[in-house]
Amino acid sequence: MRTQVRIVAGSLRGRKLTCNVSSNLRPTPQMVREAFFSVMGNAIPNRPFLDIFAGTGVVGMEAISRGATSATFIERDFQLLADLERHLREFKIQDSTRVVRADVYRWVERWQPPAEPVNLFLSPPFADFERRLDELLELLKLLQDKAAPESVLVLQGEHDAPLDQLPRREEWEDRRYGRNHLLFWVRESPEAVPAPEESEYGKP
Repeated sequence: MRTQVRIVAGSLRGRKLTCNVSSNLRPTPQMVREAFFSVMGNAIPNRPFLDIFAGTGVVGMEAISRGATSATFIERDFQLLADLERHLREFKIQDSTRVVRADVYRWVERWQPPAEPVNLFLSPPFADFERRLDELLELLKLLQDKAAPESVLVLQGEHDAPLDQLPRREEWEDRRYGRNHLLFWVRESPEAVPAPEESEYGKP
């Protein structure tokens, strides 16, 4: 079924993406996208954005619309990538974006993160929470380990997904929007190491 997905705010406000919706592609609902960007607020501008399991790419495009320095889209489906690249050209944002055709579970092993904080948004196929759960949990753990301090990792899932098994589960903030969950995790900055004369260890 052909449908249109609208960018809500920013420089591309009102632009529409045309896409085919199927059991394998359910774009992030507008209500959920609005909630996501409202929560992220000032963390979006002036940061790189990664749209992982990109699908239509509407989340990454909206990040660019709202001031992200760049957006990288990771997706393996040829047809979705063709539509995504067409929209990037139509919206004239191809110079600030990068499209990577890859299986996300293999891509993460090779990913070399930038030194500065990044925002990572993951909307896996809902079937992966059942069929590839171990791989999905390992993917999230690798992103947590690799991302620079102050990076934000956001996972979209449904209410019946096994979200209690997420790595470092107690550090995730869970927000629910209808049947959708958005889970936010922030890589904390390492605590400042006290100067030797200030340390409680090694005192004379």
